[in-house]
Amino acid sequence: MDTRLQLLTDWVRQIPGFNSASPEPVSGDASFRRYFRVWRETPGQPRTPFIVMDAPPAHEDCRPFVAIAEHWHGHGVHVPAIEALDLQQGLLLLEDFGDRLMLAELDGDSADTLYRQALDELVRIGQMPPPANYPLPAYDDALLDREMALFPDWLLEQHLELKLDNQDRALLETAFGLLKESALAQPEVTVHRDYHSRNLLIRPGQAAPGVIDFQDAVTGPVTYDAVSLLKDCYVRWPEADIANWLEHYRQASLDAGLHRADADTFRQWFELMGMQRHLKAAGIFARLAIRDGKAGYLADIPRTVSYIRDASARQPAFRHFHEWLCEVVIPAIEERIGPLPAAEARQP
Repeated sequence: MDTRLQLLTDWVRQIPGFNSASPEPVSGDASFRRYFRVWRETPGQPRTPFIVMDAPPAHEDCRPFVAIAEHWHGHGVHVPAIEALDLQQGLLLLEDFGDRLMLAELDGDSADTLYRQALDELVRIGQMPPPANYPLPAYDDALLDREMALFPDWLLEQHLELKLDNQDRALLETAFGLLKESALAQPEVTVHRDYHSRNLLIRPGQAAPGVIDFQDAVTGPVTYDAVSLLKDCYVRWPEADIANWLEHYRQASLDAGLHRADADTFRQWFELMGMQRHLKAAGIFARLAIRDGKAGYLADIPRTVSYIRDASARQPAFRHFHEWLCEVVIPAIEERIGPLPAAEARQP
């Protein structure tokens, strides 16, 4: 018996208009959270859908989600309104943005408009002051280190079963140090931290996307969320498209006062920030498969590592890291998981 689902059902049926609600599964995500759709039925009114988020308190703390959602919603960022909540039980009733993920809506005709709209929303997020009741964590030295360590710990050693010697570790330590130095040198803004095509929803009649999965927001580098979106772990676009969209974001964020960087400086920040994020993401995908039994994420590792391959090839300071990646790591990935995409290919 699914005791959490029964708890959720009993809770939502106590809310006026939901007395006969039968929660329908919508999705889970990479955490312990689950989502269900329910319908409010009010006499004389059309049935209205809502989302119930199930976040078991033993595994998930809803307080950051609530603090950020209420603050951002009140300042015009398009996050779901909270209709009801029970923090003790880890249950929230949310505005329903529908099922049209940006990822599924992307094609050659729609991509330019959708990315520019998403980047404009990202500028609004970057300008958000922290909630008064929840100071955002800093994307600091220790957090950057922990994230990059996921790459050797979970992908290289545990999943690929590579044996790293002292020379390998020194090479990684040098690369990680350069990436961390670049990240910490960037102007700081409010960072969503997982701003990509699976966390943005297209809403009929609305230009701005609906934004979800923002509870891990931090104060950090100005290019971080742009990397998440434009070098998406779930879809890859040709470099020329990425460059055009990045310049749109650079100019919009410059006009908003988030930085004062020229195009070359901003691109360099973006490239190195991308390497940091993709090292983290590749390690997380391996951890999700090994620790949490979510093997479907392994298929995203070749695409994710291809971004590291291509960015490091453009950076003279990472020449030795790039050679090691191509000679040692990528062959192991292609043998165990699958081939990496070419640099210019669009890969859904």
